[in-house]
Formats: sequence, structure tokens, C-alpha cells
Amino acid sequence: MMGAVGAGLLVLPALYAGVMGWLRGGWKASLNEELEIKSEKLGTPPANPACSEAPIFSILIAARNEAQNLPQLLRDLAAQTLPAAQFEVLIADDHSTDATAELVTAAAEVSAFPLRLITLPTGATGKKAALQAALQAARAPWLVCTDADCRLGPGWLAAYAALIAQNPNANFISGPVLLTGPDTLFARLMGLEFAGLVGVGGACLARQWPTMCNGANLAYRRAAFAAVGGFTDNAHLASGDDEFLLHKIHAAFPGTTHFLLDAAAIVRTAAPPTLRALLRQRVRWASKWRHYQSLASRQLALLVLGANVALAAGVGAGLAWPALWLWVLAAWGLKLGADAWFMAPVLRFLGRRRWLGLLPLLQLLYAPYALGVGLAGLRGGYQWKGRAVS
Repeated sequence: MMGAVGAGLLVLPALYAGVMGWLRGGWKASLNEELEIKSEKLGTPPANPACSEAPIFSILIAARNEAQNLPQLLRDLAAQTLPAAQFEVLIADDHSTDATAELVTAAAEVSAFPLRLITLPTGATGKKAALQAALQAARAPWLVCTDADCRLGPGWLAAYAALIAQNPNANFISGPVLLTGPDTLFARLMGLEFAGLVGVGGACLARQWPTMCNGANLAYRRAAFAAVGGFTDNAHLASGDDEFLLHKIHAAFPGTTHFLLDAAAIVRTAAPPTLRALLRQRVRWASKWRHYQSLASRQLALLVLGANVALAAGVGAGLAWPALWLWVLAAWGLKLGADAWFMAPVLRFLGRRRWLGLLPLLQLLYAPYALGVGLAGLRGGYQWKGRAVS
């Protein structure tokens, strides 16, 4: 009897471990593809920008009360190695109450690249409305999105251009994002959890089983956006400008969604400063889960939640029936081993290999955290950018 119960405790962790091993293979395959792209770049003379067939980018940035952060982002854009003639920047001001609009207007007068301020009309609010307004004014065939509080390396846009040159049929590209902040235990745990989301999202794309991406670093072909109806069917949701679009483009154009596994493309963004801010952000993300049409996203979410709940249930079972402790430890070993096996190359790519030692602590905290955030997301209602969202 105890053997059957113990074996039951292993089912979900073992299934989880198998999936993580499969995803690690996807991550490694994506890395090999990126190495091939870099090899071709090294072996090919640089093209003349005046006659290059490289794609032209419109960078879309939604901004609300970002006067403090925008100067750094604009400096990063000015430092891009891609010629300024090959991209434009559109900043959509979402009814800011600070000096965001004035700052962008002043910067546009002296900018080395085309920079425009887009003002949202009365009644239009939120990130999707801001992106849509910027998109309508954009002139380029490729739309690249980042956030006003992000930092970019000089090779950010060039990395996108290289992947598109290698994959001319691409329609959607998700890029890597790294959380930054003070070197505290709380910040490292946040960074580790977020790195896991980035890694899983990238590996799933490599396996053409797309689940998640991040609006702080992505690009999509304008024609593909129009073909799938853009944000029309989810415009009423405050979140999901990234993942709903990924799922729709993958469904309409299979095999054309990619992950940009290039260190030059890493976008850095500050971690939420407090636990309360973190929970608000995660509840906002979780609020879109019940609207997913993607089977892959639902399957993965249920598997992750099930594996974590199984570990917690195993501890309870071990306390009630000590004979089960070997099975419980085996389940924990499977889950933690799979996480470490998957996360090692992801953290190496992000330059945060030392975070790997925090996996056991994160595992202890993750089950109640994930369950609480998931339930709060289903309930709906949160604060974002000073607004109450129902």
C-alpha cells in the first residue's frame, strides 16, 4: 500500500523532469542556431547600410510617468551599433502626469535617430492602447517593443537584424530579459524565478511549442500583426499584449516564431522593489491565464503547479506516514535535479550562474507563492501604474 502511494507521489515530479529535460534540449538547439548566425556574421563582410537589405525597425514604447527612466533608455538607443537610419523610435505617452511628454519632445529635437512623441486621445488608456497608437504612426515593416524603464546593450537591434537575416520568414521574435537590482537575497530569488520564466519561454519557442514571452523585449512583423487581428480580441484585458499575440501568430504562421538567444540582445529591467510590488506584478500577469487559448500554455501551467503541489503533499504524507519519506525525498530530488539541469545553461547565458544554489530555497517558497498568485489572478483586480484594473 505504502509503495503504491509513494509511487504516486513520484508521477508528477517525474513527468515534470521529463519535460524539463526536453526543454533543455530546445535551449541548447537554440544556442547552436545562434552560434551559426554569429559564425556567418564573422565570415561575411559588413554590408553598406545605404544598400543593405536589413530590415527597418520601428521601436514602440508605451510610457506613463517615465520621465525619470526615459533619459537612460534614449542614451542606450543612441548607442546602438545598427545605423540610426535603419530604425525609428515612437514613444506613446499614456496620459502621464509628470514631464514625460516634455522630455520626449525636447529629446526629439536633438536626437540622432528619428524620435516621435505619440499622445493618446482622451478615453484611450493602457499599454495596448499606447502600442496601438504608436503602431499606427510607425513606418517600418518590423515592430520592436521594449519598456520605458529598460536598459539596452549597444548590439540589441543588430542582434534582431541578424536573426531576421538568417530566418527571412520569421514573424515573431522573443528576446531575453534579465532582472537587475540590489544584491540581496530577495532580489536574487526574484531574479532566479524570472530567469526560469525566460528560459522556459525561450526553450518552448525553440521546440515550436510557444508558451510565454515578455513585452520588454520582442519584435513582430507588422503584416503578421495585421493578419491575426492585432489586439482586437483581447483589447479589454490590461495584460497580454505579448503572449496572446505570440500564440495567435504561431497558430496562423507555424514555424515562424523564434527566440533570440544572443547575449547582445539581453534587456535589463529593474526588479520590483518590494514583495508587495512583486505580487502586484505577478497577479497582473496571472490575470490573463484564464483567457489563454493556447493548449501548450495551459498544459505547462498545470504541470508546474501540479509538480509543486505534489512536493508539498509529499511532505504532509511523510509527516503522517514516516515510511514514505524515501519516496518524498526522491520526488524532491527529481524536481530539484530537473530544475538545476535546465537552469544551469540559462543562468550561464544570463551571467548569473551563482543563483543556481538558491534553487532549494526557491522551491520551498514556490508552491504557496504560485498557488496564491494564481488564485488572485483568477479573482482579478489589481493596481498598475496608479490605476485600479478590474
